[in-house]
Amino acid sequence: MLDVTELVRQVEAGAIDTVLVAMTDMQGRLQGKRCSARYFVEEVLDQATEACNYLLAVDVEMTTVDGYEMSSWETGYGDFVLRPDLRTLRLVPWWPGTALVLCDVEQVDQHGKPGQPVTASPRQVLRAQLKRLAEHGLHAYVGTELEFLVFDDTYEHAYRTGYRDLTPANQYNVDYSMLGTGRIEPLLRRIRTEMSGAGMYVESAKGECNPGQHEIAFRYDEALVTCDNHSIYKTGAKEIAAQDGRSLTFMAKYNEREGNSCHIHVSLRDDEGKPVFADGDGPSALMRHFIAGQLDCLRELIYFLAPNINSYKRFQAGSFAPTALAWGRDNRTCALRVVGHGPSLRLENRIPGGDVNPYLAVAAAIAAGLHGIDQQLPLEPEFHGNAYRSQRPRVPRTLREAAQLFGESKVAQQAFGQDVVRHYRNAAQVELDAYDAAVTDWERVRGFERL
Repeated sequence: MLDVTELVRQVEAGAIDTVLVAMTDMQGRLQGKRCSARYFVEEVLDQATEACNYLLAVDVEMTTVDGYEMSSWETGYGDFVLRPDLRTLRLVPWWPGTALVLCDVEQVDQHGKPGQPVTASPRQVLRAQLKRLAEHGLHAYVGTELEFLVFDDTYEHAYRTGYRDLTPANQYNVDYSMLGTGRIEPLLRRIRTEMSGAGMYVESAKGECNPGQHEIAFRYDEALVTCDNHSIYKTGAKEIAAQDGRSLTFMAKYNEREGNSCHIHVSLRDDEGKPVFADGDGPSALMRHFIAGQLDCLRELIYFLAPNINSYKRFQAGSFAPTALAWGRDNRTCALRVVGHGPSLRLENRIPGGDVNPYLAVAAAIAAGLHGIDQQLPLEPEFHGNAYRSQRPRVPRTLREAAQLFGESKVAQQAFGQDVVRHYRNAAQVELDAYDAAVTDWERVRGFERL
């Protein structure tokens, strides 16, 4: 990590020549500018910079679409302000002479001056929920566990072949296999060490079930810090893989085998930094209300946890991805898994996939938890056994169902505001419309000759 004094020193010494000025879009991707370091120090530090406001009003392919209040052809696709959050300033070891800073997004008023935060910006959505939590004297600590699939093909080759017939970096299940991680240790080591060089606390790497599937785990931190690091890591891992002549994907369900998860661990502390989830060896009353809020809201807030068409393909029985909305102690068949002991007691949400936007997912978890705390919701008994075979309420089966539940949710409207709910409900409809109009390989295979 860098402070401004060190940044200026390294710029003057010629050690840093580029500063990446980035925001996080609705899809959880970094968007922004590569600024010359001199320009960043002389201009952007004090005056910020600007970017087209369509960055929060396009689909995954950067196509301009209708239905957004903040940005459209009718409003002229103006700018908003990218205000650097200097607490995120850091080196980027996988690019020479480069630093990076994340930004908060602000509106531009009629006189061209920066104004209020853009409420639909994912970072701002999370900030708003953290502020609500702080009003209760509580603070969230979060860890995210991202899985990905590695292929021995470049991104360019994968694109040209329609992402079919790619060669996985491992040929079989390497879950926890030291031999399996050893086969691609040069790539895994680069990612680990260079993320450490970017200010992150790397814990470990391990193999997973799907051929070529791996996970790199990072130490938990304050919620906003974790989500910032998550977004930087996801972009950086792809860039490092590309430099290595490989490709990797975080999509929730690449094929019919195990999908890529992003289990999210959440715990709370009070204003003095004391963990508040544990009461002896079990959950405290506050944690029980927090979990009860999750169960009460998961279906209507799941769009923030599973934001894409593909997300819902991952929810298959017996796949280690949840289908039942239940909680249990160290039970991987449940959507909510309580793990840890004493001060480390925490809640693991197993619903999100690798395609999740971490800011929105954590914001949803906090909103649901506050709902449970404010309403003093009682917690149902923990589930024992195989939740896949239970009669518990189920995870929505499609994005269409999740989007409808989200748009109608009173909890979402109260927690995030109607403008945010409308914004993301429209984003879901954009994806649904695009999917409904697409002709897929599955349809061609089934219908070209046989129908």
